[in-house]
Amino acid sequence: MRTTTSSDMDGARPHAPAPVDPAASTSAPSVAPSTPPVVPAAVGRFRRVLGRVVTVSAGVVVLAALLGPGPEHPTPLALLRLPVEGLLGLGLVLAVPPRWRRWVALFLGAALGLWVVLRVVDVGFYRVLSRPFDPVLDWSFLSSGVTVLQKSTGSAGAAGVVAAAVVAAVVVVTVVALSALRVGLSAARRRRRWAQALGALGLAWVVCAVTGAQVVAGVPVAGRDYVERLGHLAASLRDGAVYQRQLADDPYRDVPGEALLSALRGKDVVIVVVESYGRVALDHPAIAPTVTGVLTTGADRLAAAGFSARSGFLTSPTVGGGSWLAYASLLSGTWVSNQRRYEALGASDRLRLTGAFQRAGWHTVALMPGVTQLWPEPERSYYAFDEIYTFNDLAYAGALFSFDSIPDQYVLSVLERTALRPAPRAPVMAVVTLISSHAPWSPVPPLLDWEAIGDGSGYAEPAEERQPAEIVLQRDPERVRADYAHAMAYSLGTVISYIEKYGDEDLVLVFLGDHQPVPAVTGATTNRDVPISLVTRDAAVLARIADWGWVEGLVPSEQAPVWSMSDFRDRFLAAFA
Repeated sequence: MRTTTSSDMDGARPHAPAPVDPAASTSAPSVAPSTPPVVPAAVGRFRRVLGRVVTVSAGVVVLAALLGPGPEHPTPLALLRLPVEGLLGLGLVLAVPPRWRRWVALFLGAALGLWVVLRVVDVGFYRVLSRPFDPVLDWSFLSSGVTVLQKSTGSAGAAGVVAAAVVAAVVVVTVVALSALRVGLSAARRRRRWAQALGALGLAWVVCAVTGAQVVAGVPVAGRDYVERLGHLAASLRDGAVYQRQLADDPYRDVPGEALLSALRGKDVVIVVVESYGRVALDHPAIAPTVTGVLTTGADRLAAAGFSARSGFLTSPTVGGGSWLAYASLLSGTWVSNQRRYEALGASDRLRLTGAFQRAGWHTVALMPGVTQLWPEPERSYYAFDEIYTFNDLAYAGALFSFDSIPDQYVLSVLERTALRPAPRAPVMAVVTLISSHAPWSPVPPLLDWEAIGDGSGYAEPAEERQPAEIVLQRDPERVRADYAHAMAYSLGTVISYIEKYGDEDLVLVFLGDHQPVPAVTGATTNRDVPISLVTRDAAVLARIADWGWVEGLVPSEQAPVWSMSDFRDRFLAAFA
């Protein structure tokens, strides 16, 4: 006999529902199925509108980062461009697999944010050095900027400015990266539509690139600023190897002393470098009348004393600052356009002009009033002057003037008293830097009687307060140019007065500028030329440079030749060999 189970009975007939206990139904709460919360229509519309506003804002940020006019072309019309970087970046975001899209967009956005930071730094470099910042070679200039801040605001103020700049840079990179992410993901949701738009914009870019279309002169509609900057970056990375080859090519490295500078035997050769003495001093209508007046009158006075002068132009490797690069180019015969080249030169055995004089029997002297600390190696070893007078060595007892500087006249009086007046002695080759014409170009020292200079205590504290050099960036350009003209007239007038007072038959004096002043003086010009003049009583010396084509007098004309500053060493050695 088989026992019937519940499952057998279930299979034989429908299972009857269990009776419901009314008491149980009232004591146990029923569980309702979960449903999403109902969002009011107004809130939904607000979220959609807010999302669109955020996306549009992100797009504006990305476009501003791509199209923002740079310091070299600050006009708003520069916005009318098609940046190839934006087209390529968005195309890459749309092309990669979805799982990589977010990271690619973030990476490209961060790179774009760094570009924005770089362009902000460019603004400062254009205002002072008239060129963009080189992220490979220019870090020393940033440290110099911090030093200037410390002098003008103190260490705490400088630290605060640097900290604020770092925070601002991080914020900019973050905002641009997040904006690029928003734009990229939004475009990916409409991938087909954006791919079609990119195709049309890419074709337009190619047409503009081929035709050279421009809305603003010098600013192509087919923009590729980022790509070009990467090309410059690659060239900077290769620059070290290029310069090492140039250093190795030195035709004078092994020339013996008896074969060097024979046409100058017995002469005292003085090279005077006048701070910020640029071509603008002779060309600008607000400056030239003052400066050329001093030079023209000075040439007449020197002619009356038996001196003759020849003048031309050199192109400096720097503008507005970095004087040491100009000195190195002049004395080494190589183009020293950045700090890495300068350091490589200091570690090399390339013959410097001062070394050629030493090898030929001259006693070499340097007067560097702008060096306020111990002159660092390898510079001291490379230049290897027999005597060096820095700020502290000059034993100046008077008041300081513009840029906290010692008056040029006092520096030249030290040259005469310590190097040229003693007898008997070997012929002297001296390099003298004059910095009374350094920004901010006020206050300017008075020109004293040479016999009354002594230890400089006769220089009274100027009535006008000394200002930091960066004040020129805040002043009215007309006042800046007037101050510059006044300072330049003092420095050049001092050199002329020195020759007139102490010059003799054995003096050969070369004076030149190190670089053009800052763009606050020069304006929009990209010219880097500086005047150079050679003054002597010896007609035989002038005959040696007749083929240079330099013009007579102290004011080189528009027709005067223009050489690279790095050409001077070899031309000078060849002329007087």
